Amino acid sequence: MTTNGGFQPVFCTIVPPHVLDRLSQADDPLVHGPARRTLRRDAYERTQRRLTTVVGAPAVATLADAEPGKPRRTVYDAGHGTDLPGEKARGEGEEPGQDATVNRAYAGLGATFDLFLKEFGRDSIDGSGLPLDATVHYDRDYNNAFWNGEQMVFGDGDGDGEIFLDFTIAVDVIGHELAHGVTQYTANLDYFGQSGALNESVSDVFGALIKQYTLGQTAEEADWLIGAGLLAPRVTGTALRSMKEPGTAYDDDVLGKDPQPATMDDYVRTGRDNGGVHINSGIPNHAFYLAATTLGGHAWERAGQIWYDVLTGGELDQNAQFTDFATLTVKAARARYGEGAELVAVTKAWERVGVRTL
Repeated sequence: MTTNGGFQPVFCTIVPPHVLDRLSQADDPLVHGPARRTLRRDAYERTQRRLTTVVGAPAVATLADAEPGKPRRTVYDAGHGTDLPGEKARGEGEEPGQDATVNRAYAGLGATFDLFLKEFGRDSIDGSGLPLDATVHYDRDYNNAFWNGEQMVFGDGDGDGEIFLDFTIAVDVIGHELAHGVTQYTANLDYFGQSGALNESVSDVFGALIKQYTLGQTAEEADWLIGAGLLAPRVTGTALRSMKEPGTAYDDDVLGKDPQPATMDDYVRTGRDNGGVHINSGIPNHAFYLAATTLGGHAWERAGQIWYDVLTGGELDQNAQFTDFATLTVKAARARYGEGAELVAVTKAWERVGVRTL
């Protein structure tokens, strides 16, 4: 059984370090300059989280007039600085302003809140109406977005449109980072090795579901890409990751080639990126894609419900390995749906990616 008596320091980014490392070695200063700046900023933020480890559940900021089941969104503008949260740009219920980045962040927070509430009965990311805060226009030439354990933060990309565009463009990126918050308040998966890859995969799963929910797409209609629209036109690629075909999201002379494996046959053993959390997440990602598309219809209705049951059911250890997670999805499918198509789809999905179930 998992215990959530102590929360690990959390700092989770959408663009993995190995991508920024590659870009930092480019000859073009328009490419390596923003990448190096982003790596330095991420290292600083990661260190800050380690120095401010939260013990027990993070305190929830409550409002006297809070209404259960209603979002409480606030979007701040950092003005290209790094002080958080920045100046308030839009609060809950306020009309859209002229800043499209602010409006996209506000809408993305709402889309994430809606999916978790309406489909999974979860009131905000902590289950108790946690206010959703986001900061946009963070730093200069900042090529990332992150969840820092308390709020979302978005960069504007590299400024010159060389590699990355505004990080609020992709609603699944917003959903991905907020889903790290859901994991933080539930299974609290360790951010290293296979448990870290599961942490990243769960965020990709719910990020994809939020995009599909927003667009009203079925599993068959969805592109199953994470971060589509973030890459600049000059980049040879479609997104940061592909759940349908891990390892095919990009293949660019500057950005490099997508290193994600789709099965355990190509599992990557590395000490970098916290043991390859953004790389090996391709394996459980692909398992979810296979289960969801086999079942058909809206992916959040059955496959998504099974994954949510595992994440929130209290049986997922913080250091869970792929086999542990896969076994629990089979158990959850059987508990919720019996011996039917759902159980078969989930079991066969893990078999196809080479992860055994107990």
